[in-house]
Amino acid sequence: MADPITDKGGADRLTLIDTFVRIVNAGSLSAAAEQLGATQPTVSRRLQALERAVGVRLIQRSTHGMQLTEDGRRCYDRAEELIASWQAFDSEVRGAGQQPVGTLRIVVPHAFGQQRFVGPLATYLERYPGMRVEWLLNDRMPDFVADGVDCAIRVGEVADESVVAIKLGDVPRIIVAAPSLLPNGVVPQHPGELAGLPWLALRTFYRDGIALSNTATGESVRVPIQPRMATDSLYALRTAAILGLGVGVASTWIFEEDLREGRLRQLAPQWQASALPLYLVYPASRLQPRRLRAFIDTMRAELGQWLNIGPQALG
Repeated sequence: MADPITDKGGADRLTLIDTFVRIVNAGSLSAAAEQLGATQPTVSRRLQALERAVGVRLIQRSTHGMQLTEDGRRCYDRAEELIASWQAFDSEVRGAGQQPVGTLRIVVPHAFGQQRFVGPLATYLERYPGMRVEWLLNDRMPDFVADGVDCAIRVGEVADESVVAIKLGDVPRIIVAAPSLLPNGVVPQHPGELAGLPWLALRTFYRDGIALSNTATGESVRVPIQPRMATDSLYALRTAAILGLGVGVASTWIFEEDLREGRLRQLAPQWQASALPLYLVYPASRLQPRRLRAFIDTMRAELGQWLNIGPQALG
């Protein structure tokens, strides 16, 4: 099938440049084709058309893979800047009332991405019907360039200086256990009563001890623990707690239904672990296209309601 871009005699240079950037970011012609919704031969023809237009070889291809030539490396940074600038220009020219269209690739933590964040995502897609989203579950920070990711939502502090981190709020954490684990059914009121109970550890945030603070007085204590089970899965910790394997500490939202139904009890109700910061991050080198700005605004508003954050805290 003919490609209207290359068939126009190279008139659409911006599309050719965008294809070149996609190939480099994706790492292969086939991966770039998948992102663009095109065929691999089409992507290859566009790359060849750009190389003819600029008069230099940009990518060296062989049976062992592909790599940028010296000219390609020099052109890549300028090409990325050009595409980002064009996207920002296009968004501004179309005006604030123009509906964003296109695709966003978003990385979210497993537990939050399967449950808590799907509601705000639905709001975004209902509000902007021209948008499509690739919702990728991963608890680690993505490689934005190699993975072709637009943004990620992270639970916990973000130390990477190469990204922009927008704080969405703080997720409270509480202490829970199954009723069968409590001696005589009595709920412990102070952290000092917890050390003798069997524990579950969420390796991502605590392993051999956890700091707790009194929500009324601000008093802080550290509870040493010897966990019977350690996991990196929030859902596995929840299930183990329901089965009575030990005391667990995790985000309040995941226990809400279990607390209402009586499967779990909150221990030391006036004490909590430190809340976990929630961030939306994206590469610092990229401008925000309208579709990404709209997603950020939607998440801030939706999660602000959930976390009871006022507008001044979101500013």
